[in-house]
Amino acid sequence: MKILIVDDEPPARAKLRRLLAAMPDVEVVGEAGDADAALAMVEQLRPDAALLDIQMPGMSGLELALALPPKLLCVFCTAFDQYAVKAFELNAVDYLLKPFTAERLAETVQRLRLRMDPKTSSAKPRTALLSALQQVQPVVGHWLVPARAGSGQGLSKLPLAEVEWVAAADNYIELHTATASHLDRHTLADFLAHPALQGRFLRVHRSHAVNPAHIQGLASLPRGEAELTLSSGVKLRVSRGYRGVLSEPAA
Repeated sequence: MKILIVDDEPPARAKLRRLLAAMPDVEVVGEAGDADAALAMVEQLRPDAALLDIQMPGMSGLELALALPPKLLCVFCTAFDQYAVKAFELNAVDYLLKPFTAERLAETVQRLRLRMDPKTSSAKPRTALLSALQQVQPVVGHWLVPARAGSGQGLSKLPLAEVEWVAAADNYIELHTATASHLDRHTLADFLAHPALQGRFLRVHRSHAVNPAHIQGLASLPRGEAELTLSSGVKLRVSRGYRGVLSEPAA
C-alpha cells in the first residue's frame, strides 16, 4: 500500500512516517506540507491513500479531499473533532483524532486494506468511518447519530441538552428527546463512561439513564424504588440500587 502524508507540521509528518515504517506492506511514497504540493505528488507518485491534516495554510484538507482523484482513499488526521461530520460526507475511510497511538493508526491501515480489497470494498464502505467518528464523540456539546433516512446526510449532530433520557437496547442505545428518538451503536455503559459525558447523565436503572436537567418530579414508590417525571411528561422507574444518586423528593 502506497501512502502519501499531507500535514503542514514536520513533527506530525515524522510521527506518521515512523509509525507507518513499522507496518508490513506499507510504503510512504511522499510527504507534502500543503495542498498544492500534495496535488503535484499525487499526479507523480500515484499513491493508494492519503493521510490528510485538515487545518493547513491555503487549501484545507477538506478542500484538498474534494480535489483529489475519486479513487484515492482519504484519511483525515486532525486535532479538531468539529470536522467529523464533514469527513463522513466526503466518504473518508477514517478520522484520526490527534494525538493517536500506534494501535489506532494500525486500525486505520487495516480499514484502508479492507477498502482496497475488491471482496470487501463494496460492502457498506462507510461502516468503518461511522465507527471511527463515533469514537470521536461528542462534537462540541452534541452526540453524533445516524441521520434520518432521506436526509442526504450520513450523520447528524444531536444536541445533548435536548436528550431527556437514554435507554439500553442490546448493543445499541436509544437517545430520547421530547419529540424523537435516535438509535446509536453504543452500549449504555460505554455511553455513560465517555470522558466528555461525565455528570451529564445519571443511571437510574439497569436499562436507562436520565439527563438531570429534565427531571421535573420525583415520587417515592414501595420497596425503595422511585418514579421520575421528565420535561416531556415521560415517567421512568428508578430502581432501588440507583435510588441514592437522586435527591429526596420535596416535601
